Amino acid sequence: MIDLHYWPTPNGHKITMFLEETGLPYRIVPVNIGTGDQFKPDFLEIAPNNRMPAIVDHDPAGGGDPVSVFESGAILVYLAEKAGRFLPTDLRGRTVVMEWLFWQMGGLGPMAGQNHHFSAYAPEKIPYAITRYVNETNRLYGVLDRRLAKTGAYLGGDYSIADMAAYPWIVPHERQGQTLEDFPQLKRWFEAIRERPGTVAAYRAGEAINRPKEMSEAEKKMLFGQTAASHKAG
Repeated sequence: MIDLHYWPTPNGHKITMFLEETGLPYRIVPVNIGTGDQFKPDFLEIAPNNRMPAIVDHDPAGGGDPVSVFESGAILVYLAEKAGRFLPTDLRGRTVVMEWLFWQMGGLGPMAGQNHHFSAYAPEKIPYAITRYVNETNRLYGVLDRRLAKTGAYLGGDYSIADMAAYPWIVPHERQGQTLEDFPQLKRWFEAIRERPGTVAAYRAGEAINRPKEMSEAEKKMLFGQTAASHKAG
């Protein structure tokens, strides 16, 4: 059994997408990031960066003590190796998937996240910051579109953890100031993944988490006012 410490955000959805695709047994342990669950000592033991998702695998390969993993990209690699799926084993195929996984982790996710922050959450609308991150998100959509035009299918050719990592960050494209019709290959890819049963089940699991539709000011302060001292909040 895998404990998934989770909240329904793009990074959380990556992991439920994988788990639903493979059928690995798991249970969700909600981490309400708006009320500060990420600062609780028990959670920090497995996720020292006070960010979800994180997993605890109670049945690791080879047996022994449970294995905990934090950082969504590292979790996807761990699970792919555990399941023997969605990460090629040949040198070239694995390298390509890892390239695009790291591209998402280092580019698409952080830039889209800043886009969300300055466009939707910042108390002061700063035109330069909004334009900067909307434009950078647009550039990254173009990178994705060109890659998918080359492969004709998914980022690594076959469906992989790279696609699972990128897809949840495209779901809020309208909120990011993007139009999928401007990126026909990306639109094709997005619609194909959206219809996969594993994706449908993963997002249904997220919908089952009871969370407010609108973020309160207290939640914004909890999420966006963190410093080193925030770890003491738990």
